[in-house]
Amino acid sequence: MKAEERWQARFRAPSMTLPVWARQAPHRALYRSNASGTWEIYAWDRTTGVTRQVTTQTHGTRHAALDPTGQWIYWFADTESDDLGIWLRQHFTGGPDEPVAPDLEPGQPGGLALSTTGVAAVSLARPGGFTTHLVRPGEPSHLLYEHTEASWVSDMSLDGEFIAINHSEHGDFRHPALRVVKQCGEVVGELYDGPGKGVVGLRFAPTPGDRRLLTLHERRLRHEPLVWDPKTGEQREIWLKDPGELTAEWYDDGRALLIIRDDRARTYLHRYDLAGGGLTLIDTPHGVIDEARPRPGGHVEYAWSSASRPPVIRSSTGHVVMNAVGPAAPTSVPVEDLDVSGPGGRIHALVSRPETGSAPFPAVFLLHGGPNLHDADDFSPEVAAWVDAGFAVVRVNYRGSTGYGTAWRDALRGEIGHLELADVAAVREQVVAQGIVDPDRIVLAGTSWGGYLTLLGLGVQPKLWAAGIAAAPIACHETSYEDEAEGLRAYKRALLGGSPSEQPERYRDSSPITYVEQIERPLLILAGINDSRSPLRQLEKYVDRLAELGHEHEVHYYDAARGALVVSERIDQMAIKLNFTRKHVVTTDIA
Repeated sequence: MKAEERWQARFRAPSMTLPVWARQAPHRALYRSNASGTWEIYAWDRTTGVTRQVTTQTHGTRHAALDPTGQWIYWFADTESDDLGIWLRQHFTGGPDEPVAPDLEPGQPGGLALSTTGVAAVSLARPGGFTTHLVRPGEPSHLLYEHTEASWVSDMSLDGEFIAINHSEHGDFRHPALRVVKQCGEVVGELYDGPGKGVVGLRFAPTPGDRRLLTLHERRLRHEPLVWDPKTGEQREIWLKDPGELTAEWYDDGRALLIIRDDRARTYLHRYDLAGGGLTLIDTPHGVIDEARPRPGGHVEYAWSSASRPPVIRSSTGHVVMNAVGPAAPTSVPVEDLDVSGPGGRIHALVSRPETGSAPFPAVFLLHGGPNLHDADDFSPEVAAWVDAGFAVVRVNYRGSTGYGTAWRDALRGEIGHLELADVAAVREQVVAQGIVDPDRIVLAGTSWGGYLTLLGLGVQPKLWAAGIAAAPIACHETSYEDEAEGLRAYKRALLGGSPSEQPERYRDSSPITYVEQIERPLLILAGINDSRSPLRQLEKYVDRLAELGHEHEVHYYDAARGALVVSERIDQMAIKLNFTRKHVVTTDIA
């Protein structure tokens, strides 16, 4: 198979998320798959083995849930792929879709919680604020919560009596508080650990009548599980000596927790018995687990991949549970870990080298989005495509990334862009010194926050990069703030200490458009025309300035916001990136 055929085959290979089953009907499950060419929702009856496609949207479907009884599938319809829409539902076995709350105006999704009684809690974001509504079938919706600061519903107890809502009434979206209320709005309990220490609600206990809520806290400078009874106020912290960030899931009987530990770009699973406090490591292959959940009976199913091996749904019993039907993706190369001493502490980076050729290689510094995400040892068709094209790929978990504790993630508070790029520059210096990459042939690239850093990097570090590729970037924080989704406004206020009118210097100093005159290298920008996360007006403002200055640049506009859910669009964009790089960086034929 030729290089071009191989990288396209990875994008086209059918993939799927972990099937999530109904709590009281574990034979009924829901998952997302790209088998149709877009990421859509599928229902799976595990008893009969029958699967069916539930949704068909031009740009794919991102959000869906299955109610605890397994009778209803809920999914979010945003036909323009701009995150603005309504919740619909249909019977698990099929039939027409019906609006969940016909009286509610469209909004951007902020969470959905379901009960066994048919009562649902729906959170929506609209210009000016955030709301959570209680919805009963056949009745008008009831406003349960409203605030100008960001909030979202976390979960609902099985009987629908208690609803957990995360909120940032204290003004810090990045470190929320947690409130549990009754259907009437009466507050049952509140958890708030103070500035810089968020509390995030996960799930109520899976047994009827059990009011315990599984949460995450940051009292010891990382996310750790906490079991909280909001009615009595009783709290139980779950502490592990092992390093890494933690999250958790209930076992089916409510007597144990599945601890999911993320440490240095890999994932580890543990069973924690609540009665005796015993901790047992669950044997899993080396790599990354995107989702994991205990099945009735005690075994665990999880979605696994590594940089060299494509995704698969596995069981802790040792067998493969399910894979999307179709040809498997071609394998790729494993990653190497690199630790670099940086201006803010040790930086963890991942390096993928081509199997042929010799160092120093041309390279792509591929920066992740977020910034509160991180790169890991998981399967990436984009990374593999660059490697097939003869590039080393370097991914940096810069300050602001998750997975390395609260202090590393929160280092960006009040200052963004420049800190991350300082870490990227430190890694660049190291891989050049080690002879891994050619300093004259390094591309800076990324999507979303990574795209923003790419634009900023070409302006403030013009001598370090041979070219830039920015997908769905922020080019002007002030203009973007005026047009972007309400949740992103709240996030930006928390990150920069206020709105543009309150912190004008911070917005200006962190915006790529401030440094556009210093750009020296060719730049490719990929932009969604209806992307609420990367509004078009601020990008057009930046592109117009590039044109005025005569800077060499190309722009690719596309319909699907970020193109993440449409396979053909992702392939088109990858081809555009490779062709751009062939033209400006590498003279030999690639891909």
